[in-house]
Amino acid sequence: MTRHTFRTTLAAGAVLVSLGAALPATALELAGFNVASGDDDLRETLMDASLVVEAAANEDITTREALAAASADYARLVRTLYAMGYYSGVVNITLDGREAASIPTFNVPEQIGQAVVSIEPGPRFTLGVAEIAPLAPGDTPPDDFRVGAPARSTVLQETVDSGVSGWRNAGYAKVELAQQSVTANHRENTLAVRLGLAPGPRVQFGRLVRTNESAVRAKRIARIAGFPEGEVYSPEQLETVATRLRRTGAFSSVSLTEAETLRDGNTLDVALALVDEEPRRFGFGAEISSFEGLTLSSYWLHRNLFGGAERLRIDGEVSGIGGQTGGTDYNLAARLNSPAFFGTDSDGFVYGSILDETEENYDLQQARIGAGGSRIFSDNFQAEVALELRYVKTTDDFYGTREFFFLNAPLSATWDYRDDVLNPTEGYYLKAEGMPFVRLDDSDVGVRFFADGRVFRALDEDNDFILAGRLQLGSTVGADLDDLPPDFLFYSGGGGTVRGQPYQSLGIDQGGGTLTGGKSFIGLSGEVRASVTDTIGIVGFVDAGFISADGLFADEGDWHAGAGLGLRYNTGIGPIRLDVAAPVAGDTGDGVQVYVGIGQAF
Repeated sequence: MTRHTFRTTLAAGAVLVSLGAALPATALELAGFNVASGDDDLRETLMDASLVVEAAANEDITTREALAAASADYARLVRTLYAMGYYSGVVNITLDGREAASIPTFNVPEQIGQAVVSIEPGPRFTLGVAEIAPLAPGDTPPDDFRVGAPARSTVLQETVDSGVSGWRNAGYAKVELAQQSVTANHRENTLAVRLGLAPGPRVQFGRLVRTNESAVRAKRIARIAGFPEGEVYSPEQLETVATRLRRTGAFSSVSLTEAETLRDGNTLDVALALVDEEPRRFGFGAEISSFEGLTLSSYWLHRNLFGGAERLRIDGEVSGIGGQTGGTDYNLAARLNSPAFFGTDSDGFVYGSILDETEENYDLQQARIGAGGSRIFSDNFQAEVALELRYVKTTDDFYGTREFFFLNAPLSATWDYRDDVLNPTEGYYLKAEGMPFVRLDDSDVGVRFFADGRVFRALDEDNDFILAGRLQLGSTVGADLDDLPPDFLFYSGGGGTVRGQPYQSLGIDQGGGTLTGGKSFIGLSGEVRASVTDTIGIVGFVDAGFISADGLFADEGDWHAGAGLGLRYNTGIGPIRLDVAAPVAGDTGDGVQVYVGIGQAF
């Protein structure tokens, strides 16, 4: 059969699928898949591409569907041969001994029992001539586009795409493939490829033209987008504009379309189409630990509160329900974020929260209010700074009842290079926080520092085995231990620090059974994650924690550790987690602890 016949039968196969009532289901047997080649990779690739192979694995396929699959397979298999560098192949597909292409489209047999696919790939072609010009300054074609390399059709397409991308990245938005010559020499089994690009003029960005209405005000959209009008065209900047609009959460769809023609001065207008997201959303979560009890959380979100893509989020949490940590804790927090408040990529925010904690070692009530700004420097790095007032009232057996009134300046920086936020297999994450503070009702001045670093590495190509590590460091300096409230100090033990050890079981022993937090903390965690199936995984882990009454690397302090096994069930919103752990070092706990939640432990 010729290449033209393959295209005809492909269209015929589409007609078959669109016909009226389907014929009864049939059991299609793949009686043979014969490739006249000793190349196992070629045979496997062809089988993976074959619709007949797929149809034979479907017990409920109808005769019409079987014939449609066979008819479409001619063109599909020929394209696969081209992709592998075979340009003189012959494909035969028989159904019960009849060539599938010869079976009339409107006279489908009542039964089709066996299918046989036979392929003669012929010789593999190499590139006899490999030319593409002109290329953008500093640009080179793909390594596989060279004389003597296999003449795979996919390489030819990659070469064109690479050449076009090179010119577009240099500001030539209207570059196109102007000439192409592809000639096969069947005597020498070579392919002569000559490609000519027409870069056109260097282009500047023109106007950003909105094509539909949105509940977000036009001026706010322009400020958020930061469209680089008048600058040299760059596809990367165009994607950045779309990213800025998407991350507000106010739009379910953001589409940027380049104008077909240039305006005077070689300027390029870009059309913007937006689809507003539903303005309100709510969610909830739950986590349970055998020692810490049940934690219930929920949030309510408004994505466009005042028409400027402002984001209001209210979070509520009740924790320690039925636990052994002293009592039930309550937390209510709200944050209003205004995108591009200080300019493109620079948001403004205000926030407030109230907290009531009843822990085994202390009771704490807290209220805070603050305002600040955040800056997104790249897709992987962002930072924020704020100024807040914080009131704390705390009661414990050692100090009695105390009150604190602080002026704080919390700041943080986050580097996130994980390949998947919910279930990472590669990359790293680091968040560093610093909070200078001044006690307004006293003379204490100091800084609280905390850092959380995580690293992930896959041990195989299929990501079936993952190593994950975590390091946490925290320290409060400048004020004495006696002059700090519990939420400025550090404890160890529980799901967020050392699994297998009771919650906040490691601190500073003040005598008489009284435990307070320490001024410094070190936490270490390691996990080996293994996939059993696509949805089931197992985890082995070890955690350790250190608390000191003084500096971060003080000689005096106490360690404890825990270890255990976990089970993961992967869902579309992250894995459901079950961890069972026990103490392996230290004297802060005994017995087994159980943790259930959504998402990896870190």
